[in-house]
Amino acid sequence: MLSAILTWIGAMLGIAVLLAMAFGAFVLDYNDARGNRAEKATEVPKGTSPLA
Repeated sequence: MLSAILTWIGAMLGIAVLLAMAFGAFVLDYNDARGNRAEKATEVPKGTSPLA
């Protein structure tokens, strides 16, 4: 009985770790995408004046 309970607890902890890793990867990708978009928005095309 104890081994069955510990198995379920271990399985739930494993699922929690996998979900945390997936969520962390999503957050990092989202931050990278936002950063790339912000960099592209502030770029000035060559041959133009940033004040024009």
